[in-house]
Amino acid sequence: MSDEAQQLDALRALIAEIIPANRFYTPILERAGVDATIDRLDRIPFTTKQQLIDDQQAHPPYGTNLTYPIGQYTRFNQTSATTGTPMRWLDTPESWQWMLDNWRRVYEAAGVTGGDRVFFAFSFGPFLGFWTAFEAATQMQCLCIPGGGMSSTARLRTIIDNRATVLCCTPTYAMHLGQVAHKAGINLGDAAVKVIIVAGEPGGSVPATRQTIEAAWPTARVFDHHGMTEVGPVSYECPEQPGRLLIIDSSYIAEVIDPQTGGTAEAVDTGELVLTTLGRTAAPLLRYRTGDLVQRNADGSLEGGILSRADDMVLVRGVNLYPSAVDQVIRSIDGVAEYRVDVDTTDSMADISVTIEPCEEANNLDRKTQKALRDAFNLRIPVTLARPNELPRFEMKAKRWIHR
Repeated sequence: MSDEAQQLDALRALIAEIIPANRFYTPILERAGVDATIDRLDRIPFTTKQQLIDDQQAHPPYGTNLTYPIGQYTRFNQTSATTGTPMRWLDTPESWQWMLDNWRRVYEAAGVTGGDRVFFAFSFGPFLGFWTAFEAATQMQCLCIPGGGMSSTARLRTIIDNRATVLCCTPTYAMHLGQVAHKAGINLGDAAVKVIIVAGEPGGSVPATRQTIEAAWPTARVFDHHGMTEVGPVSYECPEQPGRLLIIDSSYIAEVIDPQTGGTAEAVDTGELVLTTLGRTAAPLLRYRTGDLVQRNADGSLEGGILSRADDMVLVRGVNLYPSAVDQVIRSIDGVAEYRVDVDTTDSMADISVTIEPCEEANNLDRKTQKALRDAFNLRIPVTLARPNELPRFEMKAKRWIHR
């Protein structure tokens, strides 16, 4: 049976389970004339984040996208709300295990096996990725080391002292740990870390960002992954082709659409990723518009990972600027410790400026950065220097683009 046929069978089984129990999707599917005999995915309408937010606000606290009685749910998570109102998400043990199985696919692709020691460099809040990554690793018989409530220096010492072989964090925090180690005189060449699994931001598939992380962690390889609280762990980096993400096709139906028209985007065109969760039956999503911009290759892989959020792309004097593209340019310049992009939309045309913080002495770093940006985008983008330690550091998703 082909992958497409298996996905269609899984979709039919999902729809048979959620009609009529799921009060959110049942009327949507009935209006579209869709039942468990469905033969084409495009007969199902798109689901948007705003629909889900409106549903939870109209039916607090969890909305109506629940397939089973509330007493069967044992897990609560909440989105990080980086793009607006947070959403609450519930799971049964079965749907939770489905996500842990997907995380196992991520770990296995990264070369993680039982016996590895995995350090989780974040505090355990309501964001789903922490918990699923941790529990999946425990099921694989890894030694799991939580890093919540520690300073960056303490985390580095714990990683080295416990001979952690795997580090899970955001790309930004992996770079920050490298900077902290350098200032503290900690030699990361003494660490046993062999792979750094990053997620939460586009940087893991940005070549310059990967190179910066791997230069700071000389024993490790960066391995990208992406997921969302509302859909779960979605993709993992192709082991043979770094910088490409592979969708877990047994668990998700992935589409790439034109974000303006909703029509199918051609291969290699940039479009919005749409996902259908085939195994999260307790709180499913059908044709969910994620808001993530991707470039899909003919083989289905995502070139460059997640390029940007659809609402993060900025049109400046006729040029589309994506955060990942700007990050690639800035991270390719030696000496930049951190940066911020200010987006000014007070006039009819958006404009941007960049503030960079040097690692040590500036050495015309602002001029070098401004030239690199001009060469890359054919735009004059003002660049100013910040004082040492003036710009914020991020443990979670970085918020470098400030809209004013």
